[in-house]
Amino acid sequence: MQEEALRSVAAFIKENDGFTVIAHTSPDGDALGASLALCGALNRMGKRAEVVCEQPVPRVYTFLPGAEQVRLPEQAVQMENVIAVDCADRERMGAAFRLFDNAAHTCNIDHHPSNDRYAELNVVDDKAAAAGEIVASLLELVLPELDAALATCLYTALMTDTGNFAYSNTRPETFHLAARLLAAGADNAELNRLVYRMVPFAKQKLLGRALDHMELLCEGRLGISHVTLADLAETGANAEDTEGIIEHVRDIEGVEVALFLRETDSGMFKASLRSKKAADVGAVAQTLGGGGHKHAAGYTANGPLDAARAEAVAHCECALRKVWKEL
Repeated sequence: MQEEALRSVAAFIKENDGFTVIAHTSPDGDALGASLALCGALNRMGKRAEVVCEQPVPRVYTFLPGAEQVRLPEQAVQMENVIAVDCADRERMGAAFRLFDNAAHTCNIDHHPSNDRYAELNVVDDKAAAAGEIVASLLELVLPELDAALATCLYTALMTDTGNFAYSNTRPETFHLAARLLAAGADNAELNRLVYRMVPFAKQKLLGRALDHMELLCEGRLGISHVTLADLAETGANAEDTEGIIEHVRDIEGVEVALFLRETDSGMFKASLRSKKAADVGAVAQTLGGGGHKHAAGYTANGPLDAARAEAVAHCECALRKVWKEL
């Protein structure tokens, strides 16, 4: 952890008022949990603060304390200070970037290796399991203790970005923080139920469609699938119901790299990439204009589906060839 950078951000928070906390577009549990925890802490300190995100909070995360107060960019008030959370680059803020661009002071809290330190103050730790882990360390410097609401947000951030503490980014420090959050009032069983055990019927139907589209290439080392706008319409699902499909592809025995393509309303495709052991899908995503981590990354591809698929497969095959002897 960058202790000096953390102390600088803590001082920045203590000395100023009026904060916009930006969660990245297509928000996940880490972006929302970390952002809501930071905003909640700022409010507890008597600071004016709000969370802004380009999209509404996904249904699965509406239970998070403060989720009902998340603002869309067009609803937000321009604050003097802006803190981007879990945004690997400026583009990840989407339409909320105008708030960042017009701020007097900016801060960037993130854990992606591809982060280019784009703000005035930067706390970027690519060893952290989640952005929530960094925010938790920051809050230790500005609050006497965590309450149950803050602990719930931070535990959700940690739980979701580690795949329920199953991914390789889970470190001893991750479990130490999780224990402190449980002691502060986070309810592990209830949060697991809310995030992982309440699946809408339409989402399960969409998963069936995605599994039906699934293929194995590269001697079974590459698993691929997709869903189109037609799949969404015919199953009654929506874009947020695609979350988690990529894990079903990755978990197939023998698969090292998983690729999932989701068609968007614009006709482009959101590409998600995962790897199990050795392949660097973060490098693949970065080459194609995206970013992420070594084992979890993504980017946006131009359509049509066949072209997006062919481009992605070619790059994934190249990544696999580099580590073939290790598999």
